[in-house]
Parts: sequence; C-alpha cells; structure tokens
Amino acid sequence: MRNSARIDPPMKIFKKFFVVIVIFILGGAAGWQATTRGWSSDISNFFVGGEGGVETKLPPEYSVDMGLFWTVWHSLEDFYVDESALDRKKMTYGAIKGMTDALGDPYTVFMNPSETEEFTQNIEGEFEGIGARLEVDDDGSIIVSSPLKDSPAEKAGLFPKDIIYKIDNEYASDLTLFEAIMKIRGEIGTPVTLTILRKDNEDPIEITIIRAKIEIESVEKKDMGNGIVYVGINQFSDDTSTEFANAISDLVLNEPKGLIIDLRYNGGGYLDIAVEILSQILESDLPAVSIQRRNLSDNETLYTDSRGKKLLKTPLVVLVNDGSASASEIVAGAVQDHKRGILMGTQTFGKGSVQEVEMLEDGSSLRFTIAKWLTPNGRLADHIGITPDIIVENYEDDIKAGVDRQLDEAVKYLKNL
Repeated sequence: MRNSARIDPPMKIFKKFFVVIVIFILGGAAGWQATTRGWSSDISNFFVGGEGGVETKLPPEYSVDMGLFWTVWHSLEDFYVDESALDRKKMTYGAIKGMTDALGDPYTVFMNPSETEEFTQNIEGEFEGIGARLEVDDDGSIIVSSPLKDSPAEKAGLFPKDIIYKIDNEYASDLTLFEAIMKIRGEIGTPVTLTILRKDNEDPIEITIIRAKIEIESVEKKDMGNGIVYVGINQFSDDTSTEFANAISDLVLNEPKGLIIDLRYNGGGYLDIAVEILSQILESDLPAVSIQRRNLSDNETLYTDSRGKKLLKTPLVVLVNDGSASASEIVAGAVQDHKRGILMGTQTFGKGSVQEVEMLEDGSSLRFTIAKWLTPNGRLADHIGITPDIIVENYEDDIKAGVDRQLDEAVKYLKNL
C-alpha cells in the first residue's frame, strides 16, 4: 500500500481509489475523492542552479540526470524572443503534464488548479451540458465513453466509442481534453454541433445537441410487471449502495420472479461501492475483485461482507453494453464468475485499472493509475471487457424508434424461467 494521508472513514478505506472511465463529465456527477500528501509543488526544492552549469539535487533513488531539463529551461529564460510569454508556473505545469503524458496512460492526468476546480465542480452538483462522458483514447483521440441515460447526448444519437472529430468548426485534435470539455459545455438551450467518426460509417456524422441541465439519479427502480423488477444503476457514487439497498428492501421480504440490474452506460465510480453492491446480491465472504499493484506483496482480494439485507435467490439478469466500464465491469464480472445471474447485452468497455487522486498544495491535482483489477476467477478486463452470456444488440434504428431490445429480451428471459 502507498503511504498517504487517509481522509476516508474507517469503513471506507478504499474510497480514495476509484475505477471510472470518466476523465470529465459534460454535466452530471460521479464519485470522486482525493487524498492529500505533503509534497511541495515548488521544483526549486529539488533543483538548484550552480555557476557554470546546473547542479542537480535529487533524492538518491533517482538516477536520471536533470541537467538537460535545466539547460532547456535556462535557454528559454535567457534567450526566448518574447520574454512576456515566459510564465514559470505555466512552464512548470506544462513540464509535469508532459511527464504524465509520456506514460502513455490516458487515465494518468495532471490538472492545474483551474482544471482541478472545474473537475471538482463537475462531480459535485448539477450542471449545464450535453450529458456525456469523454476520455482520451490510446491514440490520443477524444472519444465518447458513454452518453448518460436520457441525456441530450443520448437522445441526439451519440454512441459509446464515437470519436469527436470537430466541435462546431474546430478540430478536436487541436484541443486538449479539458479545452474540448469547455467548448462542449455551455448555457442551457444553446446548441453545439459535434462532428463524429463512427466505426461502421464511412463519412463523418454531424450531430447538433441542445445543452440542458443534467441531473443523474444514481439508482432508479421500475416494476416491469409479471413479478419482474428493474433497477438501473447509473453510477457508483457515495450514496449508490444505500440507494440500491432501499430499492431492493421490499424485494427481500417479497421476492420477485426476477430482477434486472441495468449497468448500461454506467462508466464506473468508487471501487468499494461496487463491492458493497455485490455484497447485497452475493453470499458473504465471496471474492468480489482482486487488486494487483506494482509490488506483488501489496496485492489483495476484496470480499463481499455480511452486513445488510441480501437478495440471494431471485433470478437475475445484468444488462451491459460498451458503455459499461470499470466498477460496472467489476460487478458484471463477479456476477458471471459466481454464476449468480445472466449477463445480457454486448461486450463491455474494457477498463480494468484503478486510479488514485491526490490534491497538491497549490490546488492542482494528480490522478494516476495505481493498480489493475481482475475478476474473482482471475480474468483481466483491461482492453478486453466482459463478454455477456447472451449477446443482444440494440441497433441504431431501435434506439431512434424508442425500442429497447436488450431490456425486452431480459424481461422475456425471466418470464420464461
């Protein structure tokens, strides 16, 4: 385990870790918590310039020569033509961003104070936007990981894995993820036109979306008739476990004919919340997920617990699609490995890593990957995803017509048991 200040309560010791596909949300909310550490962001604490060259004062465990960095730094300081452009803080942030980018991990990100504040606002309240989760793909493209349910993005026809080519008339490739977010978000009632590239379409597609106020219900429940109950989990945030427990509380006493848990377009959230959800539908003391860290001695397996009411015998279908990621895949993988229910839908996104977020003393933040996770049977989901037991496609024409083929098939399956 890493040595860091713990700010989460004792029963939430994994709250500082989250498994979520989202880098930013274009309006909406998602679980997030930071840890703090007494590191200084002032690089002068480590490096001192000396006469006739640069003296590097590095911790002994580092063998890299930082002289090249300081040679470039001082060359710019001394000779760059536009002295007014030499903003040392921006240069420092840029160097740190370059360092995280060099890892080639889209989930390891440095955010300066203004970006951190915007990110924190995005996850703490209701905002105006289109309602879609974005991330940077391995090749640097900005892609849609999932539109939020009933959001303007979903209603306009934005799909998971859509590549954002243009935002209005500006090429997305010329923008950072944060800059793209800021251009897509905007006032309620105003339009934004996205030109997107889609796998099965030869030509770019233009989609105009009217921005709106985005509100996300963490858990929603519906009676589907014939003794079948639907529970949709839209994110794994701080209150999701309690909301899920409330949703199924009456089912524990009056067990229904079948339960549908919908994880489609759920991009993830807190790791421990996923385990708590599994604890309510699986036997106690079963492996929920295995965590593999850099040092093998730090690897561990998280288990379901015995607290709270459980719904163990109700026939279960879990709906997933390519917008189901991270914490959603942890739940889906455990249900499948323990043969607790049937997975139905399409292949999940394939995000099998765990991130930690650290707040730095100047208001900037570092989000970085600290582990990989595996299903109880040792399956790696990263870049692979979870394959459903029963493949059911929701075709574009179905979506436009308001037909949910996957949900219909789930109801039919449970009715026929």
